Amino acid sequence: MPFVKRTSLFTLALISVAAMLVTAGFIWSGIYNIGADDAHTRPVYAVLQTLRDRSISARASKLHPPPNLNDAAMIRQGAGNYAAMCAGCHLAPGMAATELSKGLYPAPPALATRAVTDPAHHFWVIKHGIKASGMPAWGLSMSDEYIWGMVAFLQELPRLDAKQYEALVAGSSGHAHGGGETKAHDDSADPHAGMDMSTAADEPAVVEHRHADGSVESHPVLKPTSPAKADDGHDHEH
Repeated sequence: MPFVKRTSLFTLALISVAAMLVTAGFIWSGIYNIGADDAHTRPVYAVLQTLRDRSISARASKLHPPPNLNDAAMIRQGAGNYAAMCAGCHLAPGMAATELSKGLYPAPPALATRAVTDPAHHFWVIKHGIKASGMPAWGLSMSDEYIWGMVAFLQELPRLDAKQYEALVAGSSGHAHGGGETKAHDDSADPHAGMDMSTAADEPAVVEHRHADGSVESHPVLKPTSPAKADDGHDHEH
């Protein structure tokens, strides 16, 4: 019996090593097409989908949604952020597919036709994103308060038609979540405000880009050059 057990263990070890070598060879060969325009095989897709769903469920189950997800102000706030940050992929009532939504794989769900059954699930996905799917981790630049606002809006979204959606977005404060989002120009923050522009006019205009980590990058705006003059005295466009 001890000899049989040792033989079985040795055979099992050989099978395991062989399986690992075959798997490593398959991965290293590059034979599997990772392009987003070629769908996963059913077994691979099923494994990835199960991995994703179980990972999200295990973590979202520890969250406790706030009691005010039906608050009108919270829903309006979420509408503005959804229109600015999500509609390009997840679309909106009456909105046709975009180049971005067509090009992503797995295809992003059309949230205007999908009811929210688990607010905590949606909160976790918005905050943390999903690897290799195109879904960003908005929690890196957006506080929980604003993310719950988006969840509140998602609960309302399937009940809206195109006009109701547009009205709700128009009544919101737009893209606002306190995390370094792009803001409209504010003259009060203009370094040239109140200056003699005859002096400031010679200075190159500067544009600032604020990143999600709060850092700011500045660079001069290139001014368009005048059309070149040819020897014939006429203007030529290049």
